Parts: sequence; structure tokens; C-alpha cells
Amino acid sequence: MSAASGSQRWVVRYRGFVLIPQSDLTWVVRPERSPMRCLPFRAPASSVDDVKALIDWRLTAAA
Repeated sequence: MSAASGSQRWVVRYRGFVLIPQSDLTWVVRPERSPMRCLPFRAPASSVDDVKALIDWRLTAAA
């Protein structure tokens, strides 16, 4: 289903990142703005809480 046919597109904002759900149940995670502390990445199919935990882990590992 395309956006033009009425499907809604929603995102989650968390700690300076935008989490975008994909149709294959994965997540695209992108920084909200530059400069980027972490490059955009794709998270495997999981819950939004698991993706948030992955972001926390990456931010801790980068510090």
C-alpha cells in the first residue's frame, strides 16, 4: 500500500534520532539533525523498545 492510497506513515523520536518503521518490520534509524553522532543504520525486526535499547548501546559504545 502506498502513501497515496491512505496508509499512514509514523515515526518515533528518541534521543536525537528518528525511528522509521519499514514494511518488512525492520527500522531505519537516522539522526534528527547534523552533526551526526552516529551514522544512519537499519535495525532488525523488533519492538520499538528493542530499537531504543540498541540506540542507547551504540551511544554508550561511542562515548
